Amino acid sequence: MNSIAVFCASSLGNSTIYQQAAQAVGTLLVERDMTLVYGGGRVGLMGVVADTVMQLGGKAIGVIPRFLATAEIAHQGLTELIMVESMHQRKLKMSELSEGVITLPGGYGTLEELTEMLTWSQLQLHSKPIGILNVNGYYDHLIQLFDCMVQEGMLKESNRNIALFSNDPADLLQQMEAYRQVENPHWLDKKKT
Repeated sequence: MNSIAVFCASSLGNSTIYQQAAQAVGTLLVERDMTLVYGGGRVGLMGVVADTVMQLGGKAIGVIPRFLATAEIAHQGLTELIMVESMHQRKLKMSELSEGVITLPGGYGTLEELTEMLTWSQLQLHSKPIGILNVNGYYDHLIQLFDCMVQEGMLKESNRNIALFSNDPADLLQQMEAYRQVENPHWLDKKKT
């Protein structure tokens, strides 16, 4: 993988552990010579990841909708800043520019970005690895929810396994590099009938 999309909060959270995790991800991307692709803001965890990458001499590409450029305060110190018209175009462009996804803690926007990428993978619109950094147990309840979906017959186990979890950035990246999407054409067969 040469480029990673990072989804994360436009706020810092209540604990410095989240900022430290964002710095660790940024550092790891630079060490592995991977381009950061992210939401283009200079505030919150988004800003921490981007600042870390740029300070260490890495490459960071931001993608931000015009209407958020002032609300999220678009980062002007990036390798490249791409302006788009909508949130959907933002995700689509980030997906086009990246070969994998890492999700850090965040709110509704982060969760929406993550679940759309998971859905696109489930529908086999892409085969990129999707990693979720479970900082400080932040995503423990999401793991339980995904497991409940499988238990209740709402999600196939093969699709549950699309989401890769770790509390360590290097371990998560290792899982992502080893990931191979399982062909699951059953939903296509049902759609044709």
